[in-house]
Amino acid sequence: MLTMGVIAEDETALCELLGSPVLPLLSKKGDITIGGAFSVYTQTPKSSPSLTETPEPLICSRISFREFQFAQTMMFAIEEINNSSSLLPNVSVGYKIFDSCGSTLPSTRAAMGLINGQERTFGKTCTGQSTVHAIVGASKSSSTIVLSQIISHFSTCACLSNRKVHPSFFRTIPSDYYQSRALAQLVKYFGWTWVGAVRSDNDYGNNGMATFIEAATKEGICVEYSEAISGSSSYEQVERVVRVIKTGTAKVLVAFLDSDGMDILLEEALRQNLTGLQWVGSESWITAHHLATMKYSGILYGSIGFAIKKAKVAGLQDFLLQVHPSQDPQNHILKEFWEETFGCSFQSSLQGTKQCSGSERLRDIKNPFTDVSELRISNNVYKAVYAVAHAMHSMLKCGENSETVNASCTLKSILQPKESGEKVYFDERGDPAATYQLVNWQRNPAGDIVFVVVGSYDISASEKMLKCFFLLSQRPVSVCSESCPPGFRQAMIKGKPICCFSCITCAAGEISNSTTDSAKCSPCPLGYWSNEDHNKCVPKVIEFLSYEETMGTLLTAFSLFGAGLTLVLLFVFFWFRHTPLVKASNSELSFLLLFSLTLCFLCSLTFIGRPTDWSCMLRHVAFGIAFALCISCILTKTITVVIAFKARTPGNRVPQCLASHQRMGVVGGTFLQVLVCVAWLAQAPPFPHKNTIYALERIILECNLGSSIGFWVVLGYIGLLAVLCLILAFLARKLPDNFNEAKFITFSMLIFSAVWVTFIPAYVSSPGKFTVAVEIFAILASSFGLLFCIFAPKCYILLLKPERNTKSHIMGRDLMQNTTKPRYSDGSLYISNKKKNALYLSALFQTHKAPTMCPLFIHSSFILGNVKLLM
Repeated sequence: MLTMGVIAEDETALCELLGSPVLPLLSKKGDITIGGAFSVYTQTPKSSPSLTETPEPLICSRISFREFQFAQTMMFAIEEINNSSSLLPNVSVGYKIFDSCGSTLPSTRAAMGLINGQERTFGKTCTGQSTVHAIVGASKSSSTIVLSQIISHFSTCACLSNRKVHPSFFRTIPSDYYQSRALAQLVKYFGWTWVGAVRSDNDYGNNGMATFIEAATKEGICVEYSEAISGSSSYEQVERVVRVIKTGTAKVLVAFLDSDGMDILLEEALRQNLTGLQWVGSESWITAHHLATMKYSGILYGSIGFAIKKAKVAGLQDFLLQVHPSQDPQNHILKEFWEETFGCSFQSSLQGTKQCSGSERLRDIKNPFTDVSELRISNNVYKAVYAVAHAMHSMLKCGENSETVNASCTLKSILQPKESGEKVYFDERGDPAATYQLVNWQRNPAGDIVFVVVGSYDISASEKMLKCFFLLSQRPVSVCSESCPPGFRQAMIKGKPICCFSCITCAAGEISNSTTDSAKCSPCPLGYWSNEDHNKCVPKVIEFLSYEETMGTLLTAFSLFGAGLTLVLLFVFFWFRHTPLVKASNSELSFLLLFSLTLCFLCSLTFIGRPTDWSCMLRHVAFGIAFALCISCILTKTITVVIAFKARTPGNRVPQCLASHQRMGVVGGTFLQVLVCVAWLAQAPPFPHKNTIYALERIILECNLGSSIGFWVVLGYIGLLAVLCLILAFLARKLPDNFNEAKFITFSMLIFSAVWVTFIPAYVSSPGKFTVAVEIFAILASSFGLLFCIFAPKCYILLLKPERNTKSHIMGRDLMQNTTKPRYSDGSLYISNKKKNALYLSALFQTHKAPTMCPLFIHSSFILGNVKLLM
């Protein structure tokens, strides 16, 4: 071991210790000496060292009853071992207990005192054997780091687990590696995602907080601020830290502080009236009785944190109550302890202080020294001493059979004192298993703060377990942003931590139904869509043009009205079938045309309702064939009129079999459409299809055309017939007014063509069920156009102007009176008035018979056989 000394230039000079030797506070000789380092004194003078002056002697003051209890517990355990016949028999154990004063510099002096002893000279070399065989302590990680060959009861810094740096270090308290992660899980358990942090500015606080922040970040917890204080911090620095805590928005404060740091922080917090925070503490202060006083109860009430398991050490309380200055009258620490405990003094010269009589009883005092109800750290001291004893016992046994001590014996130390009933194991890093109790500060019926165990944290192998048996009665909410309700997701705010976010409604088709904040929304499965609140996936609405909705009802009504009106006109024409007007209108084609228009109106009904395989095929086939029949009738009628009235000489005769040609024209025009429809159905018939592409929020149930070519061929064929009919009717538009049916056909074809030309872009661009509605509208509009343009003028005469439904009116007055008009050599009548040409021809049909003539246009053929057209 290295000693502090100097080697003189003269080779005969001895190695001397610089300064005065450090004396132990408590000591006892023995065959084996165990050193102890405890922060018996808690205050050191704050001075500014100068580079030109010798530093003042370091003097520590103010006894810590808690730390003094640790020292007495060590002495108690050694007394038990010395009285044991099975553990280290015939070997006496002594101790040297030094004060580390809770600071690094005094800890260094204590380490030198443990190593060097009280001798001032060491011979010609500065190397020698340490005066102690093992060290128990210290209570702070930073103090522990400067010691070697140590087993600690209260140093939790994870940095001490590094075997390369601290190869001889062991401890009976778990490493902060586990505590820091347990604290992060605890904060996560209560939903505190926005916390503040304050730490001791030493190895314990800095390493522990760094581990906590790392673990908290993985748990989705954000730290609003992280401040540090130390026992040497200036008042301004402590004031600033408390001000940062007070102005912060976090309602939870994670305090990774040692006991001294808590004292300093709480004094300033009390001065600034810092309240309303949920404190989460480390094991260093969470069970410190001196903090659980009425002075700090308003600040710390409700605190929660992890503590070492408490235990009972039989006989320890009696041992502590026997402490008395008379045990070692020369020992000043016992006198100071007695004076501070009872508020008296053994020196009578002190004014204002009562005289200590020595008859005071510790049983009458309740302070951290006499309180053994929460033996947590003291139990670790007790176990540490026994661990050293067992290690020594194993080493001595190993030494009996070999010249060298087997180092593996030190790793077989198993503590099994009957008093605690525990088994203590050290892993390869010198750490025990991490087991904590979750402690909550609550009030008992008397109003005092008590430490209530409300949960536990245990780690064994790779399994971590956090159990909480309660919920805080007034659990605070500490978040940067309020939780997003179901149906919303988090959206990051630029420049702020991930815990600060805004809530954005889930997009259409996505939901978030979890009770916790969701960073993203989940898409609904196929066939489902999000509801209005975006918190549940519901089946998509299946949309089709139904009879129940308003649009479907109106279209159905118009369809039935058109079909009914057409049947009424059919009945009217049938009722007046023997009148001159009906006969002159080619009645056979007229009746067939009215029948086809009825089919056109009714075929629109097949487009309404839920699409099925049969309805999809029927709607397009019925539409194509019905309109092909209708336009074929009009086209045939137009061709017949044009042929009849374009004859230019008396010798031109209309074929006598014109009626049969008309029927063949109608059947042929319709049959071609039938062939197209059959081919369409055979190759790729229409079928019902669920369209989810056009409208994502609903399913459009429509009829897929199967073959678009088939549909457009059917529609194109109807358009071709309509164009031919329009052209021919246009050629016959200048026929005389009394028989100008070609004009009405021309106008009806213009409306028909305009409707279907407009239909094409509207059909392509209309969404969903409106596509079907557009097609039905085109059917109804074109059907009504044909019906009114062709048959309305005739019905007007038949029903409202019956006086015009006569032979004289249809033939014209000029023809009826002019029977002496000149004739041709073959007897044909010569008519010079070309404008009334057709009128006279029609009138002659009403007064003559023409057997074997074509029945539909018999008047024209008869006239052409007897009258020369003068063009």
